[in-house]
Amino acid sequence: MRELLLGLRLLLGSGRGNRVRFLLMVGGSAVGVCCLAMVLAIPGILAAQDGRKAARSADCCAGHRPFSVAAEKAPLELSLTDPYGSRPMTRVFHAPGVFAIDPPPGLSSLPSPGEMFVSPQLHEELKKEPGLAQLVPGRERGIIGSQGLAHPDELFAYIGVPRKQLKNGDPVTLYGWSFTNDETVEPSTLGIVRFTLCGVVLLPLAVYLSVCARLSAAARARRLAALRLVGLSKKGVQRVNAAETVAAALLGAVVGLGIYAVANQLISRVGLPGFRWYPSDGSLSLTINLVCLTACPALAWFAGSVGARKAAANPLAVRRSAVEKPPAKWGLLPLLPGLGIVTGYCVAGAMGHVPRDTSLSSILMPLAVVLVGVGLVLSLPILSRGLSRTVARTSRSLSLGLAMRRNEVEPGGALRVATGLVLLVYAASLAQGVLIELDQVSKNTSPVQSYTLSLDGVTPVRQRAFEAVTGIRGYGMEATSWRDRDTEFPPMIHAVIATCAQLRGMVPGIGRCTEGRPFRAVNPRETYDEDSKPGASFPFHLRDESGAKRVMTVQVPKQQVLFGDESGLSPLSSGDVVIPPSFLPDGFRPDGASLILVSNSTPQTVRAVLDAIGGVDPTAKVMTPGVVVTALQQITVVKTILAMGMVLGLVIGVAAYLVAATDRAVERRPQVTALSLLGARPRTLRAVQVAQVVLPLAVGLVLAVVAGKAAESSYLVTGGGEVFWDGAGVPLLLACALGVVAVAAVGSLPLIGRRIDPELIRRD
Repeated sequence: MRELLLGLRLLLGSGRGNRVRFLLMVGGSAVGVCCLAMVLAIPGILAAQDGRKAARSADCCAGHRPFSVAAEKAPLELSLTDPYGSRPMTRVFHAPGVFAIDPPPGLSSLPSPGEMFVSPQLHEELKKEPGLAQLVPGRERGIIGSQGLAHPDELFAYIGVPRKQLKNGDPVTLYGWSFTNDETVEPSTLGIVRFTLCGVVLLPLAVYLSVCARLSAAARARRLAALRLVGLSKKGVQRVNAAETVAAALLGAVVGLGIYAVANQLISRVGLPGFRWYPSDGSLSLTINLVCLTACPALAWFAGSVGARKAAANPLAVRRSAVEKPPAKWGLLPLLPGLGIVTGYCVAGAMGHVPRDTSLSSILMPLAVVLVGVGLVLSLPILSRGLSRTVARTSRSLSLGLAMRRNEVEPGGALRVATGLVLLVYAASLAQGVLIELDQVSKNTSPVQSYTLSLDGVTPVRQRAFEAVTGIRGYGMEATSWRDRDTEFPPMIHAVIATCAQLRGMVPGIGRCTEGRPFRAVNPRETYDEDSKPGASFPFHLRDESGAKRVMTVQVPKQQVLFGDESGLSPLSSGDVVIPPSFLPDGFRPDGASLILVSNSTPQTVRAVLDAIGGVDPTAKVMTPGVVVTALQQITVVKTILAMGMVLGLVIGVAAYLVAATDRAVERRPQVTALSLLGARPRTLRAVQVAQVVLPLAVGLVLAVVAGKAAESSYLVTGGGEVFWDGAGVPLLLACALGVVAVAAVGSLPLIGRRIDPELIRRD
């Protein structure tokens, strides 16, 4: 206890410079803890959004009534989720039943027919887009509360309709599930996000907090050595050092949590692109608060104990500024296996033996990324010392020789200054690989977009209205031949009923066909339907509006027409039979047929077509192959989180450099003063300072670029995508590395002052 009090007294009473250093340690720890809290809060934000989605999920529980009676008399609901641009819009159509039920969270009561409740964002969109009212019909009765919405920007509506209009609705008696099938981010994708944030934020953050904990390390080590020489024990020296570093880190952690609380209130109200949350979602749990309040002081104590251990073990060497021992070669140990793993995956991908995402890859890839990151940190002093010794022996330049001899004697200085920026470039390459994989998933490569609507219960008048929607370039009906249900695998064929002109609008790569004649569609790149053999006959059951039934026999024609489809989203498949509409009896269409509409794939066109379809029938279920709007929303959220992580990584990397470079320059003032008194010009001293920082930084950046690209490529190889080698990202990465070197060089220039202060040498 006496040593702890001594440490606090030394902290407060050892001069203005020491107090300034203490405040810098507190500020640095506050920034680091704030970044850590932001990363740790993301899973809680996503869990809170998923919890509200589960709470509003409809369920049917019979209770004390027979289930069949409850299902017949219960209210009905139909939930539809459609793309509104790149965002999902959910509409819940509600029809009242014989008995009333409690409303879902966020509503005071359920809407009656002709009424609706909308989310605040949908309320604003209805003002901007009058055509959207076709999809959300009714009189607006109120706004959905925050308890019933996943996030403030959600497009959600409860719409009341008559019971006879909701034929496809499901009975509902209560709301609330213990889980949701519509997660904001799927668990597998969330694992990728956590893995990336660990590399982009947490690894540089650990280095940054270590740098902050070792501010003025040389001066502190000399002071601790003096205490050891006057009789303080080794453990006492450790406690004195712990009192100082832990007090600064703990105070910084408290300040950092306060900064996060303010930042959460501001950012949650402004929102990030594609990702918003309520302020209460971002509140930190007790566990996260304890992690932040203990992890930062623990890391500070561990980092500070390194210098204290040396001062306690050999105080005379510290006081006399003895030459440091060269860094041990074991620092290369983590780098070699990490590079071995990523190189193995790269070689396997180049040879065509692609190891897909297996349980082994899910363990090896994160392990390799961590090993390479840690290896970059530990190997930098070793490589810097070896290069400095070689350059100092061969160089005839005074500035370069002085700089290299200093780096040779003190290789740990390169670790403190350059590590943050090196890890920043390494993490940027990893994040780039994740963004490339997400881009492969979300990119729509097809020039057309199709829409599939079931024709069950759709009148011919409404069908013609669907076909006349503005923006539709082609349409047709899709049907399947009748099959005997007693047979396990009955033969059947798929038919598309359309004219050649309509078919060309749906399939741009269709070959030349004869109008009015059936044919087989064949795609050489697809597996042909074996049941569709020329000459084979298949029955199609037909029905008209009055309910009359007929059977039409279709014989597979010999004529074939080739078509191409690179995207795999064409309404045609190889072996489908195309039947002209004139072959159908007047007023009849196949049982179970679906209407296929095709438009251009531009987001504006897709949005306009969906609005127009809603204008014809707001309750129509529309399937949009290739556009999974919930998946696109997840990708948007993930990209936003990764972008936030990259910004945090940039802040941490730059802050680590500024803190370490400034602190190193202050520690170097006695040596700079001595060189000035010996006649060295300020220009020479500035060149020395720049070379001391730039050379080890350049070595680390080259290694970071090579290792980062290898790790990125191995991640893409194991991700199962089509892009393995990101050549387009190399110039950007090199430009970032050159920018980092330029910033480091410019930042080193002002650290050499014009005034010579001999007092620094006298104190030394």
